Amino acid sequence: MLRRFPLLLAAACLCALLAAPTPAAAQTARPIPILFDTDMGNDVDDALALAMLHAFADRGEVDLLAVTLTKDNPFAAPYIDLVNTFYNRPDLPVGVARSGVTPEDNPMIRTPAERRNPQGGFLYPRDLTHEAAPAAVAVLRRALAGAADTSVVVVQVGFSTNLARLLESPPDAVSPLSGRDLVRRKVRLLSLMFGDYAYYMEGAEYNVKMDIAAGQKLMASWPTPAVASGFEIGASLMYPAAAIESAFGYAPHHPVVDAYRAYMKMPYDRPTWDLTSVLYAVRPNGGYFDLSGPGTISVDDNGYTSFRRSEGGRHRYLKLSSDAQRARTLEALIWLSSQPPMPRR
Repeated sequence: MLRRFPLLLAAACLCALLAAPTPAAAQTARPIPILFDTDMGNDVDDALALAMLHAFADRGEVDLLAVTLTKDNPFAAPYIDLVNTFYNRPDLPVGVARSGVTPEDNPMIRTPAERRNPQGGFLYPRDLTHEAAPAAVAVLRRALAGAADTSVVVVQVGFSTNLARLLESPPDAVSPLSGRDLVRRKVRLLSLMFGDYAYYMEGAEYNVKMDIAAGQKLMASWPTPAVASGFEIGASLMYPAAAIESAFGYAPHHPVVDAYRAYMKMPYDRPTWDLTSVLYAVRPNGGYFDLSGPGTISVDDNGYTSFRRSEGGRHRYLKLSSDAQRARTLEALIWLSSQPPMPRR
């Protein structure tokens, strides 16, 4: 797989990358409206997942409606804004949850946000501060209200805080519907990085345990089909440090590369947890994953997830069945996350 990266750099041409194969369905279907809910700043896979969404948007597969945050840190929203600006979407709505959950600084978001150019300005332009960012629920409600019925796919790769609050939100000036009714009318799928379905972990999965009550609320009350990517999926697909060093060479400075290098001492490979939920959300029929049968995911008071099979269940979880499938899926994750930005018309 990695032998292809020198070719990528040799091409170093946007048009060549955009000519990369795209599923036939994506070439004819309308872009999928996507809401991306993330705890950006707790792990670097969130940054790679956001880069993937921008690549999908450039390919015409996605209409990225908004990004909302569950990490309550002052550098999280600015980092998302500077990444959006780097990918030529500076006006993409960003909402924050002021919940006090994981307020700690992390160099993966602080370092790119504070980098300066020789003239003293920000190396990565951005104009959003945490204080000025609107509440996440307000951003979600506005985006859903403006979308076509049963069109939106929600991708949650952080805690369930924002989506649980959305379900409980009352009617407002944007929509006369309650949050739950708004979701029922506008959303067709929830794709989330959530839980552990291979009993791979000794403790509760991070996204669940950081807001257990919200996770319980989400699984019990979310009214549309939901597909979870468990801890075991991303852990079996390791993003290679070699790709970070070679595949992003089209830009002398890259905010996702800076985040990756700042998160841990290089070189290191990192699980692709959040990227897998993005890939399934956009290309569910791409053959990258298998699915469990239908059932119900529940969360106990310690944050452990369990799955009970039932024919009428709204929940499923992702599975990987072969080494060949893993190799193909990882290649797609690397290619998409490292695609250069396309100039906006």
